[in-house]
Amino acid sequence: MGDKKMKTSTLLCTAAITVCHFAAAPALAQDAAGAQTSGSGEEIIVTAQRREQTLAEVPQSLSVIGGPVLERQQATSFLDFASMVPGLTVTQTNPGESRLILRGVNTGSVGSTVAVYVDDVPFGSSGSFSNGGVLAGDFDTFDVARIEVLRGPQGTLYGSNALGGVLKYVTALPNLETFEAKAQAGLEDTKGGDLGYFGSAMVNAPLGDKVAFRVSGYYRSNPGYVDVIGRNEEGADDNASYGGRASLLFQPTETLTIRLAAQLQNIRVDSPSSFTVNPLTLKPVNPITGGPTGGDRLRYERTPENNDIDYRLYSGTVDWDIGFATLTSVTSYAEQDVRQITDITTNAARGLANLIYAPTAPGTVGLRFRNDIRLEKFTQELRLSSPDSETFEWQVGGYYTDETSTLDQEFQPFSLVSGALIPPAGSFGPFTFDRFVTANISAKYEEYAFFGSGTLYLGDRFGITVGGRYSHNSQSSDQEVVQLGNGAPQSGSSSEGVFTWSVAPRFELSDRTSIYARVAKGYRPGGPNFLPPGAPADFPTEFAADTIISYEVGFRTETPNRTFSLDASAFYLDWDDILILSTVQTPAGPVGVNSNGQRAKSQGFEATATMRPIDGLSVMVNAAYTDAKLVDDTVPSSGGANLTGGLAGDQLPYSPKWQTSISADYDWQLSSGTTAYVGTSLRMLGDQVAGFNAAYRTAFNRRVEIDGYAVLDARAGIDFGQFSVSVYARNLTNSYGVVSAEGYPFAVPAEIGGQGVTLLNATTIRPRTLGATLGVRF
Repeated sequence: MGDKKMKTSTLLCTAAITVCHFAAAPALAQDAAGAQTSGSGEEIIVTAQRREQTLAEVPQSLSVIGGPVLERQQATSFLDFASMVPGLTVTQTNPGESRLILRGVNTGSVGSTVAVYVDDVPFGSSGSFSNGGVLAGDFDTFDVARIEVLRGPQGTLYGSNALGGVLKYVTALPNLETFEAKAQAGLEDTKGGDLGYFGSAMVNAPLGDKVAFRVSGYYRSNPGYVDVIGRNEEGADDNASYGGRASLLFQPTETLTIRLAAQLQNIRVDSPSSFTVNPLTLKPVNPITGGPTGGDRLRYERTPENNDIDYRLYSGTVDWDIGFATLTSVTSYAEQDVRQITDITTNAARGLANLIYAPTAPGTVGLRFRNDIRLEKFTQELRLSSPDSETFEWQVGGYYTDETSTLDQEFQPFSLVSGALIPPAGSFGPFTFDRFVTANISAKYEEYAFFGSGTLYLGDRFGITVGGRYSHNSQSSDQEVVQLGNGAPQSGSSSEGVFTWSVAPRFELSDRTSIYARVAKGYRPGGPNFLPPGAPADFPTEFAADTIISYEVGFRTETPNRTFSLDASAFYLDWDDILILSTVQTPAGPVGVNSNGQRAKSQGFEATATMRPIDGLSVMVNAAYTDAKLVDDTVPSSGGANLTGGLAGDQLPYSPKWQTSISADYDWQLSSGTTAYVGTSLRMLGDQVAGFNAAYRTAFNRRVEIDGYAVLDARAGIDFGQFSVSVYARNLTNSYGVVSAEGYPFAVPAEIGGQGVTLLNATTIRPRTLGATLGVRF
């Protein structure tokens, strides 16, 4: 498809520049094949459709953020680079504990709606037992070639949990030709916290002409800015992240490539960055008195909290050109370990613990919650992809995953005087027990899928891509809740098959202008429910998959001299059987279960424009409008209590209607071999609402409302060739931007020194952070 490929490689290259800011990066970026590309943004290669293509050839909404941009802006996590992706929002209470939302697809349920991939490997839980919805893989971006974000359901090529889209890390390939090394160190100062620091390094070494090895590592220490009342600690939410990536590339012949990769990352968090706020104004308050703090962020703890997360990902990829097609095999094994300690002394269960362990000394026993989650996931994908063609391109494949997850939870009593854990064995009335309250869930998820996709070209300017995927999953679980020694194991199982599909025509109006349309279906798996003792005959033993059908049209154009480009799309999402939390009445009282609600919808548009009026200056503007709301109350179609608290017409959680960002970067030559740059970015988010909360709605007759906010960043640096220095500011104006508001009602009762004022917990973006870096490369 030679002529068409040459033509479309120039078609809307600026669309890639627009979203990636490649034009603003003096450093070289790596495309998917490892070849060097210049800052002009030409020949930007993406793998959104599981084959290498120029971005302009992809008939769907897609954003790409290049590695040099991530490095220049010190965008190392979801919250840092979300502003570069129209339609993406992130909620976060801890580093590593994040929920990704694309196009408003969110009801706050346990399962993920955005699939996270590292290269061609899915990471995170497919099932709904290990809290995958808030444990998206927040990998550090050091030495990442680029990040691709696909908006809209991706069920055909990416399978489950891609209702809203896919976020894909494309890691840098080893270079077979050149030795490379680089290192960077820096300091950061956060308002209200101490000094943070970080360092990173990478080495790429060819081992002959057929083998190359690439290894990188990093360490980041971030100071805390939330103080604790109850145990009197400042900056208690300090955290660290460290890890590395290694990759071996073996190319014995021109037709065979083998890549082995390993990625490890540890996230160590002390207390959460959430703090107590007034439930109406969401402004910081003292958790004891409920009075204002003058802006200081305070939380209540009587025992140290922590949240430790480990990522482990190992993969092997083989690409073999067998003539009529390329055979690709992707094998992976991943682990995700979460170890959490949360202070729940303000929980009503503390009173019972005090009565059991210190019946004559009220207000002396505290309670903490241990929550350990472990996920192990094996995946295998095989696919055949045709060569590039001017008439028809195709790919077919099969996928298998075997996933096991465990949750080990316990209420642990401790002394409010000494802080020491109290031996949990005891007796209460007729009950004798080893531990106070425990819960254990072990689950197994197994899925196989078959998929195919083809693109038919009818002439030089028109092509239509059609794809389908059949996925079948089988799940089983063993669950046991033991309270004061009482409880019995319960088992559950489920099995379901789902067919997803996509149709996407694309037409080139001219060499630099194209339009496309896309209709596609995505899904999130259902699963078995916990079956409590004495469950009635009609108790829902499982919940079904929820599905989305998306309708999208897009337009891309650029001027011949590439001084202006526009990439815009409009969409409508029809979401059915939404996953919610519901209740069922049993002889022991109401029991919470996963359930299917009814319908929701999302509609809106996204647009990105880039202007380069003079050499060296690049200005990018992007905007997204998302109107995401419930069509029905969050009540199962079979009936039941509205525990979720959502009503028809409600805006979906954490989905602002408006998001806008403006970014400008200017690069210029200081002397031969020396360049400088300055840049600034402004992000504005409209008003949004927090998660559904029936108790809050009953108290205030409305949802938790979050005000919109604006964030200003700035950056500058000089590149001397081998050495570079840079300075940057994130949240320069110290904007108070709330990213989550949950946990109502929360109060510190009088028995343990509080005043019983009902409050809410909130988390904001990081306060103003100033940083400086020094880099070297060889």
